Amino acid sequence: MTSITETRAWRFALVGTPNSGKTALFNALTGSRQKVANYPGVTVERKTGVFHTSSGYRIDLVDLPGTYSLRGRSPDEEVTRDMVLGRVASETPPDLLLCVADATNLRVALRLVTELKRAGRPMLLILNMIDIARRRGIDIDIPKLEAELGLPVVTSTAVRRGGTEDLLRRLDDLAANGAGETHESEWQTPSVADLRAAQREADRVIKAAVSEPARPDTLTARVDAVLLHPVAGILILLALLFVMFQAVFAWAQPFMELISAGFTALGVLAHDMLPEGLLQSFIQNGVIAGVGSVLVFLPQIMILFLFILLLEDLGYMARAAFLMDRIMGGAGLHGRAFIPLLSSFACAIPGIMATRVIDNRRDRLTTIMVAPLMTCSARIPVYTLIIAAFVPDRTVGGIFGLQGLVMFGLYAIGIASALAVSFVANHFFWRESATPPFMLELPDYKLPQLRSVAMALYARVMAFLQRAGTTIFAMMVVIWFLASFPRPPEGATEAGINYSLAAMLGRWIEPVLAPIGFNWQISVALIPGMAAREVAVASLGTMYAIGGGDEASAQIGQALASQWSLATALAFLAWYIFAPQCASTLAVIRRETGGWRWMFITFFYMLALAYLAAFVTFRIASALGWG
Repeated sequence: MTSITETRAWRFALVGTPNSGKTALFNALTGSRQKVANYPGVTVERKTGVFHTSSGYRIDLVDLPGTYSLRGRSPDEEVTRDMVLGRVASETPPDLLLCVADATNLRVALRLVTELKRAGRPMLLILNMIDIARRRGIDIDIPKLEAELGLPVVTSTAVRRGGTEDLLRRLDDLAANGAGETHESEWQTPSVADLRAAQREADRVIKAAVSEPARPDTLTARVDAVLLHPVAGILILLALLFVMFQAVFAWAQPFMELISAGFTALGVLAHDMLPEGLLQSFIQNGVIAGVGSVLVFLPQIMILFLFILLLEDLGYMARAAFLMDRIMGGAGLHGRAFIPLLSSFACAIPGIMATRVIDNRRDRLTTIMVAPLMTCSARIPVYTLIIAAFVPDRTVGGIFGLQGLVMFGLYAIGIASALAVSFVANHFFWRESATPPFMLELPDYKLPQLRSVAMALYARVMAFLQRAGTTIFAMMVVIWFLASFPRPPEGATEAGINYSLAAMLGRWIEPVLAPIGFNWQISVALIPGMAAREVAVASLGTMYAIGGGDEASAQIGQALASQWSLATALAFLAWYIFAPQCASTLAVIRRETGGWRWMFITFFYMLALAYLAAFVTFRIASALGWG
């Protein structure tokens, strides 16, 4: 046995079951802006932060993925297991385990506690959400619970101001007096019989130390009777998604016009202040017109993120996963895949990382392969640019906006294509056993915490702005250079861009893309778009601005509407539903699957689908006279 009272720099680890409030507690202690949501599976890799106790002790805090056991049946559970058992060779094991339990639902949490005790590490049990438990009439005898478990126990309310004061005092005492003694681990992979025995022990402890009201709160059950209804629940889910996409257009329009007017004024200012020449062209057409054509879509992206964050915080996402389980199961997807796929609406990268909560490797790989098909926020600039240019801004049935309906349809096609690819993969390529049953703990409904939502929204906005200031800006410099050099010859009668490197490159690629209706300008725009999908919009903005003067710089949509046929516009949308144009996503697929194989499979199958979809769309639209 070794005592750990000598050091004043401590390493504590937060561990607990999914949806116990670990990440909220982590944020409350460290001030970190990590993602917090009211559904299991938010923390898919460990996060670290630092805080100091009132006596000045430094605490290095690690937030581990939620787990029901240390068996390590999925990658996120392996992260937790290896850290708890000290199997990470390059890192110091935690001095103290902070086991976070939902005070309103101790049964599963205490089963985990009995398993963690066998790891031999000092541990403090934190009863989180104690305010909700007391409001429901749940009475927990803390001294009795400590005696039964042989562990110190403290209560907390991570989302309330002052809700962690008792915990901070206890941590300060532990840091001052020693967190406890580390014993040799007695943990072994538990069998089914071991887990049942641990559950019986947890039930015994609860019976001894916890008393619940005779008539528990049934508000959640009453609401779930409607929201989880097999018919009404699906209709409500579809209605919520429909309202979200309508809002993306209707609510964002005034703010988009304001941003657009600002960049237009900035472009005019640059034109008036700078001498005519390359510098003026670079600032006005390369930087302002290019980057501005992407930033104008920020209000729409913010509205999409806001809806998703509110639904997460409310506790609705787990219900949506259960509602979609039957539909997804028919396509061979596990119900737990719904949360990663829903996360992919914002960005495929966290969605792919969130597949670590899926136990079965076959199900995890299938979800990774189809996650990029979900309509991420990077597609919004492409979709809204084309929709605004080619779809009339009018209402259907006097209620619904036609543009919002088209946007909803594009999202629906993305979802349907993901289900179709999953069906093909599971029925024709995989040869493993059937998908296991879907089990997910439903959290209680909670009012969204505005501070938490605001922090998460801020983090996403800053990530988008950083992307605009780095990747998009860098690509715009490249595309401006290609579109500006070499300079047109003496006496040239055509627009300068027609003599540029971009035109040469585009005309070289054009024969391959001509069957799907793409001209050489589109061919060029797709190349920098490989770095990030939304760069294609900025590339088109820069190229048409250079070719069409100041008006095209400010009104890229009008320029496209005047130079593209409707068939080409529809084919372009079809291409972007499937195209694997995001290098970062491909890199994450390689990392999560442990090799190049699945990255290349994903890239080429999506590329083939994109070409086929664009070809069929263009040919049908042309046959209808839209070419």
